[in-house]
Amino acid sequence: MNEVTLHRRQAMLDYDTAMRTQFGVICGVDEAGRGPLAGDVYAAAVILREDHGIIGLDDSKKLSEKRREALFPEIQEKAEAWCIATASVAEIEALNILEAAMLAMRRAVAGLQQKPGYVLVDGNRWPEPGFPGETVVKGDATSASIAAASVLAKVARDHYMIEQAALYPQYGFAQHKGYGTAAHTAALREFGPCPIHRLSFLKKIL
Repeated sequence: MNEVTLHRRQAMLDYDTAMRTQFGVICGVDEAGRGPLAGDVYAAAVILREDHGIIGLDDSKKLSEKRREALFPEIQEKAEAWCIATASVAEIEALNILEAAMLAMRRAVAGLQQKPGYVLVDGNRWPEPGFPGETVVKGDATSASIAAASVLAKVARDHYMIEQAALYPQYGFAQHKGYGTAAHTAALREFGPCPIHRLSFLKKIL
């Protein structure tokens, strides 16, 4: 691991320490799966102890799949509290993807075993979680708590899409996790959509 990465990860821990000093119990929140053509959208909320001891927390997009998979159970074991929640394909279609992602975030915060004093949400849209807090642009690279939430949401959604691949093998969900790759688009044109496709996302394809 290079010095720049080590410095940034320490800065993420220091950010959380400063927020705890100001607000008490903090919670990081992030979502996964806004962009794909298929599947539920996932969100996670995580409360980390000051001395959580989890090494290598980072924006899930910057981590290898192997590293994310290793962190997934470690975060669940060592976090003070955590919750993973979803909004369904039907809810995505009824509400739109942004509002469905906000719904999943609210569900994740509501499902925590411990209530936070302050909520840190990745991005620039506030999901109205019922607690005070703020949005943090590029929060998954700023706060260790948000980074932990990003890992839980991403890995949980990947696992879900692998399960869906067994049900609908013709689409290759295990490989692309529902994103609009060339192989996925070709399968859609050959087989048409399946029950977990977001039909509102397919208008330019079909």
